[in-house]
Formats: sequence, structure tokens, C-alpha cells
Amino acid sequence: MMSRPLNCGYVPLVDSAPLIIAKELGFAADEGIQLNLLRQPSWAALRDLLALKHLDVAHMLSPMPVAMSLGLSGPPVQIDAPLVLSANGTVVGVSRAIGDNMRARGWVPQFSDPRATIECLLACRDQPLRVGVPFPYSMHRLLFEYLVEGAQGARSDLISIVTTPPPLMADAVARGDLDLFCVGEPWGTVAVSTEQAELILPGASIWAHAPEKVLGMRRDWAAENDEACGVLLRAVYRAARWLGQAENQPLASEILARSEHLDLPDHAIDPALTGHILCRHGDAPVHIPNFLKFHQGATNFPWRSQGAWIGAQISRLAGLDEARTVQTAADCLRPDLYRRHLATSDADMPGASAKVEGALAHPTAVASTRGEMILGPDAYFDGRTFDFGPL
Repeated sequence: MMSRPLNCGYVPLVDSAPLIIAKELGFAADEGIQLNLLRQPSWAALRDLLALKHLDVAHMLSPMPVAMSLGLSGPPVQIDAPLVLSANGTVVGVSRAIGDNMRARGWVPQFSDPRATIECLLACRDQPLRVGVPFPYSMHRLLFEYLVEGAQGARSDLISIVTTPPPLMADAVARGDLDLFCVGEPWGTVAVSTEQAELILPGASIWAHAPEKVLGMRRDWAAENDEACGVLLRAVYRAARWLGQAENQPLASEILARSEHLDLPDHAIDPALTGHILCRHGDAPVHIPNFLKFHQGATNFPWRSQGAWIGAQISRLAGLDEARTVQTAADCLRPDLYRRHLATSDADMPGASAKVEGALAHPTAVASTRGEMILGPDAYFDGRTFDFGPL
């Protein structure tokens, strides 16, 4: 068993919960590690500390390992993701002025119609919409640009991307620096509470099962610290499974709210955990099934095909060779480590490590080691599917 501490960086978001729960409920200690959680003010700060070896592992946006491995975000550093921490959980919000303008044009806020919403939103603009995202290479940006492209075609004059730390999104909208934002909870809920913004879409309406955060680590660290990698994966997997049980949501909210973690009131954290999202101040919450997933539907499995989709989107944004970028991205997802380190647990393993993304409209049973795996819907809003072949 390990005796030295393991340094793990995270950004204070609801989807950092598997790491916080692994520490606070003793899953990490049970596995023989001292999990030292180090809160970071931004994704850029976390990226630099991981690259410079001040962190062993990190809570990361799912495209970050790909961008870092490609040298698109700082010096090239091979970063791998052997476990997915969460799926979905993002929101798209607009200023109250834009929301009112959309209503005047006939938009009906349903929080579930991406095509009609984006078409009305873009019709409101008299200049490129300033879109706040937490990091240049984030699932937030990939989903929003995919939505714009699917509705209007690839036109760079429609939007202007502005990198903004999640806690500052609400203030940026209030000052008029942003027209809309794509962010993870609880910061969408916080923006609504200021009465300066309203939420118009969940990320899950664009892609029904988007890998949002991953457990990231340098490839050389994973190779040199095989035992540490294994015990960490087992501890975090146990925490994610605990979070996937609805009866644990009240305790999870209480733990996350503590000053040493998110330092926010329970009512700012509960919506993401329960899927009851307040879109506009004064309105009733809207229930979004699968708004944020920590475990069910093989959420934690690092599908190489999900990495490939991320690579395909990044290649378009950065003007890179698609085939090479897709392969590099697929290689950042490490189902081999997941399978090996969780082999002694009760984790059900899928028979394959890649699949056709977007092909499932309904919960579907798939071949697995325990014969109990049911994958949830993973459709894209436009009905497209992505088959990257052998990876």
C-alpha cells in the first residue's frame, strides 16, 4: 500500500465531486492513499501545475488532455485520462436582455430544443455573439460550436469566444462583457440568482452523453507510479458509484458546500445533483433527466471513440490534420488502464473500447464482463452518428 500523499488539483465545480467524496468519505484512505486536494483558481493554473509536475493528477475538462498532448495548450505534454469523472452537467445561458429579445421574436423557452433556440439566438445578434467559455479547449466550447455549425453551417462571423473563469461568468454578463456563456454548475445557477442571466439549454440537449470531466495524469507518471494509479482509480470509481445513488445526494451536497471545497450554499449545488434546474429567476425549476451523470450508463469508462470525437472537433477548430488528431485524441483515453486496475473490483467492463457515438436513442444493453451493462442515450441534437472505425 502507498504511504506518500498524492497531490490532486481540481477546480471548484459540482463535477469535482468524485474526488472530494473519495477523500471525505474515506474511499481513498481505504485504498491506502492520502489524497491531497488542491483547489485551483482556473483551468490554466491547473494545467501548468500538472505539466510542471507540481500535481500528480487532476480533475480536467475532457478535451484538456488532448489539447496538452497536441501542444495546443502550453508546451506538449502527454496527458492521459484512464477514467471519466462525469458526463453532461453544462448549461448555456444568456443575458436577460437577450432572453427578452428572443421571446419577442417568438421563442418559447423549453430548455430542450437546441435547433430552435440557437436559430432564434443567432437571429438576435447585430454583431458576433460574445460567448464565455471556461477554457479554449473545453467540452463547453466544442458543444456550442457544434450546435452553431449544425444549425447554421461553419461561419466564424457568428460568434466570438471569450475565455472566462467559471466564477466570473455572472459578473461578466452583468457588466455587458458577455452575451452568453457555457459553463458547468454551480455557476449557471449562480448567474441566474443574480437576476442578470437566464439559462436556455443544457449541454445534454446537444449531446445526450458528453464526457465532461476526466481524471487526468501525465503519461510518464502513470507508467512510473502503477500502484498509485491503480489505487486512485479504485477509490475514485467507488466515489462515483456512491454519487450515482440518488439517496446520497443530500450528503453529497452538504460535503461539496463546505468552505474548503466549493464554499457555496446547498441551494446553489442541489440543482445539478437533482437535475432540477432553475432557468430564470422567479420561474419553477425544470427537471432534466441525466443532467449530470457520475456513474450510471458506464459513465466512468474512457471510451476511445469519445476521445476521437473530441479530436475531430479540435482538428476543425485548430486547422490540424484530422486523422492524426483523432488518433492522438483516442490514445489519450486509456481503457487499458481502467480495465487492468479495476479488474479486481465489481466494475462491469464493456466488451469493446470504442463504439459508434450518437447511435443510441434509448437505453441499450451491450456485451460486458458481468452481463449487466446498459448504456443510456447518446444522441446528438442533429441525429448525426460518428464511427471512427478501429482505434
